Amino acid sequence: MAYIPMTEYDSASPEVRREYDDQIAKHGRITNMKRTLLHNVPSFKAYMEWYTLYDELKPVLGDRALSLLSYAISNGNDCEICGSFFKKILTENGDDTDDLKLDETEELLYTLGTCISIDPHDVPDYVYDGLKARFTDEQIVTIIAFAGIMYATNLFNTVAKVDLDEVLLPFHIHGKEEKDNG
Repeated sequence: MAYIPMTEYDSASPEVRREYDDQIAKHGRITNMKRTLLHNVPSFKAYMEWYTLYDELKPVLGDRALSLLSYAISNGNDCEICGSFFKKILTENGDDTDDLKLDETEELLYTLGTCISIDPHDVPDYVYDGLKARFTDEQIVTIIAFAGIMYATNLFNTVAKVDLDEVLLPFHIHGKEEKDNG
């Protein structure tokens, strides 16, 4: 059960309603996380910078690699919402998240994401070497910053106990608490 209730459009301020409308125009819906974040518009906008970095990295990495990086971070963090969200994206695009087929760059990014989520102090040298061989310093900074916002998104959803969106139920991954108790 959610720790913080979601904002409701009908009782929201005009500024919050504008953000709702913008999200629906861009994405066709507004997620439970975004509705929760909209209790504070600056917090909401900070997390929405994920999309800015995504758009910068998309021409470099592509949608699939970004989804894989995000899934690795989210799965490693046991974030039910984000893990389920990226499992949905990957599955709908033909991937089997239990048997991913990765090229060298995707494997590198997936390993980076897993390391970031489990122990960011222990990213192996071969990951850094692989990043340096493939990307500019600016691109590496953007990849790490993107991963940081993804990690922060996992943290927000987990700590705020944001309810899983209904559209994610068929792709539900079980978080640590459910794994430990089930």
